[in-house]
Amino acid sequence: MSKKWISVLLLLQLSCYFSPTSCGKVLVWPTEYSHWLNMKAILDELVQRGHEVVVLTSSDSIFMDSNKSSAIKFEIYTTPLKKDDFLCLFETMLNKWIYDLPKETFWTYVPQMEKSFRKYYEIIIQLCRAVILNKKLMTKLQESRFDVVLADAVGPCGELLAEMFQIPFVYSLRFSMGFAFEKYIGELPLPPSYIPVTMSQLRDKMTFMERVKNMLYVLYFDLWFQVLDEKKWDQFYSEVLGRPTTLYETMRKADLWLIRTYWDLEYPHPLLPHFEFVGGLHCKPAKPLPKEMEEFAQSSGENGIVVFSLGSMVKNVTEERANVIASALAQIPQKVIWRFDGKKPDTLGPNTRLYKWIPQNDLLGHPKTKAFITHGGTNGIYEAIYHGIPMIGIPLFADQADNISRMQAKGAGVIVDFQTISSTDLLKALKTVIYDPSYKENAMKLSRIHHEQPMKPLDRAVFWIEFVMRHKGAKHLRPASYNLNWFQYHSLDVIGFLLACVTTAVFVTTKFCLFCCHKFAKTGRKEKSQ
Repeated sequence: MSKKWISVLLLLQLSCYFSPTSCGKVLVWPTEYSHWLNMKAILDELVQRGHEVVVLTSSDSIFMDSNKSSAIKFEIYTTPLKKDDFLCLFETMLNKWIYDLPKETFWTYVPQMEKSFRKYYEIIIQLCRAVILNKKLMTKLQESRFDVVLADAVGPCGELLAEMFQIPFVYSLRFSMGFAFEKYIGELPLPPSYIPVTMSQLRDKMTFMERVKNMLYVLYFDLWFQVLDEKKWDQFYSEVLGRPTTLYETMRKADLWLIRTYWDLEYPHPLLPHFEFVGGLHCKPAKPLPKEMEEFAQSSGENGIVVFSLGSMVKNVTEERANVIASALAQIPQKVIWRFDGKKPDTLGPNTRLYKWIPQNDLLGHPKTKAFITHGGTNGIYEAIYHGIPMIGIPLFADQADNISRMQAKGAGVIVDFQTISSTDLLKALKTVIYDPSYKENAMKLSRIHHEQPMKPLDRAVFWIEFVMRHKGAKHLRPASYNLNWFQYHSLDVIGFLLACVTTAVFVTTKFCLFCCHKFAKTGRKEKSQ
């Protein structure tokens, strides 16, 4: 570690010593790519406030570079996997999601995605085993006496570490397939009558047939969640803890859920006290651009610039699609800054420059920026919302189509289909977003909503992590429904009991009336015979 960071750590320790609230130790179980970038914003802030942060990372991690000088500590563990295994898995998944999976309907696309997720979880359980079965590492972590575990819910294992060390844990999550984790583990109420399920691209104001469609999607995901093969996880967790348990039972013990969205993107729905929405926590004011990039932006004059990026996972596209896109960009008067790492398209115009990396947040915050062409990842969407930039969405996989669909519903963006994209489609979308003032107005409206919060998203996230550390958990925020089974949760036992009571009362009353009628009839016949 450099002398600079040693000095920073010493200063943080001194500030912690004189602080009215003691600093704590945070153990982190992260995931890769944009999930890590979002979580790192929280970790950097925790370090700034004097907390000790230790990140468990594989020696073959794709995004987490433990060699970089940082106040965040990395605890590196070895796995039977190699970095090429990770890259191959993700590249295969991406290519399958983007190019191979049929996207015509929900019923053809989502079932294929399931198979990819199963392979992903096979990798995650190997990582988890590598940590848990490493006795030397586990002893070291146990002796470190951490105060809280911060984990990404889409990559299980953090909850097992917390259970073994008997410390509280906090989840960071964007969404799970069909809201399965939020509904069945977090007990978050999400009525399908007005809350569109993930991957559906529906809006909260649905027609009758759309509500029928949404209900079918919900039932599909519910069934998937119930029959999902979790035997490996359940068996592993039971062996480690020495008692019968399940993955989901362990996950239910989360003290807090930090959801990486907010009401500027989400449709309104009920919340629970242990769910906090912290979307856009990584956003910050724009910094000056590199000199060459700033000169290029300024050369655009009144026309301004368009920023184009497909995120951290996708650096380029096929040569055919790259030429289609470049052809459309060449026809607009704006200058274009495109994050692209591939063969230069033959149709690239003089108004477009390619960069392997771009300071996306700083570009979106630049006064010359007119529009943002994005794949629809949550981090990029929030940076555009933060700076009030309208969007052209080219969704590729996962939640991206839903994100762009929400932006379109709110009048701040339009969608272009990646599978059928043409220069005409993209050019039309660009002109619509740039020259129709309503898109900029709506983007600025979302920006104002995002900025006008009683506490910044990052401060809110860190506050609740510190809260959990100070109070050794936050069990008082968890609803009593956690102690009920599904039968009790829906009051089916109570309804059954009441129906039984009503049925018994009706039966007894009916029998009594029939008896009385029979008695009176018998008495009447006797009187007539006399």
